[in-house]
Amino acid sequence: MLRIANFRVSIDDSTPLVQLVSRKLKIPQQEICGVSINRKALDARRKKNICFVYSLDVRTTSFEKRILAKLGENRDVTLVDETIPEEELFCGKTLLDHPPVVIGFGPAGMLAALKLAEYGFRPLVLERGRNIDRRTQDVANFWRTGNFDAVSNVQFGEGGAGTFSDGKLTTRVHDPRMREVLELFVAAGAPAEICYHHKPHIGTDKLRSVVKNIRNKIIQLGGQVEFESQITDLTIRNGKLLGITINGSQEVPCNVVLAGIGHSARDTYQMLYSRGVAMEAKPFAIGVRIEHPQHIIDLAQYGSSAGHPALGPADYALVYHSAGSGRTAYSFCMCPGGSVVAAASEDGGVVTNGMSLYNRNSGIANSALVVNVNAEDFGPGVLSGIEFQRHYEQLAYRLGGGNYSAPVQTVKNFLAGTVNHSKFLAKPSYRPGVTAADLRGCLPNFVSATLAEALPAFNGKIKDFAHGDAVMTGVETRTSAPVRILRATGGQSVNVSGLYPIGEGAGYAGGIMSAALDGLNAAISIIKEYQS
Repeated sequence: MLRIANFRVSIDDSTPLVQLVSRKLKIPQQEICGVSINRKALDARRKKNICFVYSLDVRTTSFEKRILAKLGENRDVTLVDETIPEEELFCGKTLLDHPPVVIGFGPAGMLAALKLAEYGFRPLVLERGRNIDRRTQDVANFWRTGNFDAVSNVQFGEGGAGTFSDGKLTTRVHDPRMREVLELFVAAGAPAEICYHHKPHIGTDKLRSVVKNIRNKIIQLGGQVEFESQITDLTIRNGKLLGITINGSQEVPCNVVLAGIGHSARDTYQMLYSRGVAMEAKPFAIGVRIEHPQHIIDLAQYGSSAGHPALGPADYALVYHSAGSGRTAYSFCMCPGGSVVAAASEDGGVVTNGMSLYNRNSGIANSALVVNVNAEDFGPGVLSGIEFQRHYEQLAYRLGGGNYSAPVQTVKNFLAGTVNHSKFLAKPSYRPGVTAADLRGCLPNFVSATLAEALPAFNGKIKDFAHGDAVMTGVETRTSAPVRILRATGGQSVNVSGLYPIGEGAGYAGGIMSAALDGLNAAISIIKEYQS
């Protein structure tokens, strides 16, 4: 098989790929058996010549070495082996007394449970929230009425927090099993293009059916998935896990627990800490959400090609380092064509997040603008970061009017410290509602100061980013887990044998893909050690 790298195709070129490949390889089209996309990215650095850049795998009826010889010194065309060796996975020799328990049905828990089920371990999955159909109704009701449900919300329930997000599948983690995760998502109903897009995403609408299909597959393979089942205690003796307690009363014996609790399960963190599970505080970031009409971002990123039918809504990634304070402000979880959503998981707190559907067609671009928070900012306690987050969420709740409306402010007023302006560049998309307020009232001083420095700098990178009427919504606090549950080689807790902390809530992942990979790798470690 031949692989063509760095294959550039103009966004204005609608020629079929097989025809373009024929020209590239200098062979007739009838000699090409198949062309598959290995990678597809967009290069918009030169706005007058925006191109897709492909990596293509080509199968031919010709003698491929002869094609290479004819092409001469062309390093972009190489011969590759079609067979990808797969690691053989064999179950270990230790017998488990009880089925493994998976806590949390977010990306880490889903992939861990699916892998365990495939190898006959019949895992018991316990999710504190509700199933995706009921959860979707509960969240919609909260956004419509402001009636908050502590059991079922954007943070808790089937699919985890990522279910109500943009569904981005990008990650900085380089793991050979990443392809396996993507293919599992596709098998569960995700778009096939996520396997080759440089910036793949599913969208919250398609992600909901994907997680349901994965749940059904786990059950078909002999696993159990129980909802409204919160882990409220652990039974530990001599450093070994012996059992768990569900909902304060139901005791379940077990030797292996994979804890994918998510970054917002604050009561679970408290329980684990009280049981002596080794953990440490870790840095995170907080800030606001900023919204623009999508066409402003498209124009800044694509120039005169903005709105081209081959291009989707543009995204961005911005970073600003303050020379004076040493702080960093950056965009986070940018959602093209999406909306700002209410993401509270506790009574009396306002939390924002970004979400978009697969088509990203809302006409609104939004992103978090956050500033790094370090241990010295929130104190020495292991759980002090949680209290720090909660404090500013409660301030935002009060500032918004005490009814889960969110405080909003235009960029112009934020920089001036005023609130007497009601004109917005784009109507705030946060529901159940917004209240004009000074966002400095729900942000640490160092966050407000750093954002005030960063906005003009960001405007120099994206025209009209700091437009005076652009709206900012507070407060964004759940960028990552505020603690890390310490684990040793092999993924177990450093001081509780049988406890495997996984995913974002354990402090070892930062998004859908890295969390899913973390859960998958933990399951593989268990499979290698135990018999099903």
